[in-house]
Amino acid sequence: MSSRGRFGPLVGAIDEGTSSARFLVFVADTAEVLTFHQIDIKQICPQEGWVEQDPLEILHSTVECINATVDNLRKLDINPNDIVATGITNQRETTLVWDPVTGEPLYNAIVWLDVRTKETVNQLIEQSREKNAECIKHLCGLPISTYFSGTKLRWLIDNVPKVADAVNRKRCLFGTVDSWLIWNLTGGPNGGLHITDVTNASRTMLMNIKTLQWDDSLCKFFSIPMSVLPKIKSCSEIYGYLTQSALTGVPISGCLGDQQSALVGQMCFKQGQAKNTYGTGCFLLYNTGKSLVFSQHGLLTTVGYKMGNNAPTIYALEGSIAVAGAAVRWLRDNLNILKNVADSRRLAQRAPPIGEVIFVPAFSGLYAPYWRKDARSVICGLTEETSKEHLIRAVLEAVCYQTRDILEAMNQDCGIPLTKLLVDGGMTANDFVMQQQADLCGIPVIRPSMTETTALGAAMAAGSAEGINVWNMSEVQSVPCDTFLPSIPEDERDYKYSRWKMAIERSLGWDVDPATISHRKYSSKIHQSLSGSGLIELGPRGVLHHDTSAYTSLALCELDSDRRYGTPSSFTQFSILFATENFYGIFQQQKC
Repeated sequence: MSSRGRFGPLVGAIDEGTSSARFLVFVADTAEVLTFHQIDIKQICPQEGWVEQDPLEILHSTVECINATVDNLRKLDINPNDIVATGITNQRETTLVWDPVTGEPLYNAIVWLDVRTKETVNQLIEQSREKNAECIKHLCGLPISTYFSGTKLRWLIDNVPKVADAVNRKRCLFGTVDSWLIWNLTGGPNGGLHITDVTNASRTMLMNIKTLQWDDSLCKFFSIPMSVLPKIKSCSEIYGYLTQSALTGVPISGCLGDQQSALVGQMCFKQGQAKNTYGTGCFLLYNTGKSLVFSQHGLLTTVGYKMGNNAPTIYALEGSIAVAGAAVRWLRDNLNILKNVADSRRLAQRAPPIGEVIFVPAFSGLYAPYWRKDARSVICGLTEETSKEHLIRAVLEAVCYQTRDILEAMNQDCGIPLTKLLVDGGMTANDFVMQQQADLCGIPVIRPSMTETTALGAAMAAGSAEGINVWNMSEVQSVPCDTFLPSIPEDERDYKYSRWKMAIERSLGWDVDPATISHRKYSSKIHQSLSGSGLIELGPRGVLHHDTSAYTSLALCELDSDRRYGTPSSFTQFSILFATENFYGIFQQQKC
């Protein structure tokens, strides 16, 4: 150990997320980050609800990050040869297919956010005996959803002739981002390893959650040939060795999906511990130990981690929230009411106390615990006094309300309420969000001072792998933390949450096929949930409103972000029904 240099053995971590690729170097003895490099990854949105990325951009950015980080080490007079292993953590569910002979992608990566597979989901549900999205949950822990990889792969085979032809000719490999990177980094067409780990495999709807192997009945249900699937491995073992980049010859010995990696990085090793990661989306994982817990309240059963071939499998319940930080970027890029994301804290705190605005961020439906693909974003509570500061505050609070939704569901499934919430991710730098989270959930929120917990989890898995053994998981020390304590009374907390639930109700049923529903009948249904208003007719995107009362203060807004979070975009339509004393009107705008 002493011959390695002043920091001892180092461990690298590839962190390929939804918005960027990064490579970080950790000190194995202290978990300190020495240096890193990061490159943003573009999102491609060819249609409303479609989100893609270029697989080659993902690969080349990852290699560039490795090389730039190695250059950083040299500038710091640290020998890159001290890096003894590398781990990988990645955006989960994002689906890639490629030709194993040429190494060329057969299509862009379909990102986890993408909802193009709605019709595929409907067809699969209809063909099931139960006619229910949860018909496969007992096998894979997941409902049939646009979120997971199985439906994305099915869509590719059905709708992209190049992919269908490659499958027929045995010239197609499937994988999530980890598989794509490992295959390329260990040789690509020249002997690259086609593998994945149990955490990423558990997000496909194709792996049996008990056996941790591809399930024949699930593959038949989705009509997916098992020949395209990668081999499933544990999260911590030597898979192979880098054949490109400045770290050629270094073993890859750790792999976890990003949310499971954060669970490890937060050291949630005991049953009953949980963490919440705030990124593009928001993901709360609750360690259920060796026990499989099947939720009755909209949560997912998933693999938490498996630290070696002979190590026990640790499971988790997960609450997945589609839109968190993405909504703040929507304020900046689409509505142009923020110059930069960092301003959101200051502006939210400036919101006048008069008026309560609630925003439900359901740009393409709601994930856990509702799983309603027909939901769309709404804004409730607009008055003449409403300002942009109110809307910014409502967007930030929406993340916290959604987290409480998940905690409520977990309490019902597990019977033991959390006493504290461990947090990580980019949005945790916002003290306003963290304080609101503590206030709205009524428990302390614990934020580590070392924010790179997702990458840390991958490094811990790589460094502790058999044959590497430079990271002792049993001796990992907790890092210093900031604690945010609840500061509002319980009755105020519950009142606010009840208003959120009212807003959720108003977000449901927006994305409907005009050909299959009576607008007048649907209008009546909406009207019944909105006391004090006389809704005459609801079209697919517009509202006609009449009300004889002059005392209603209500606003509804259907928002469709077009999923283009990185650039301004045309909305399908932006409609606000704005009602204050003696004023009723329709504001319709084709572009924001």
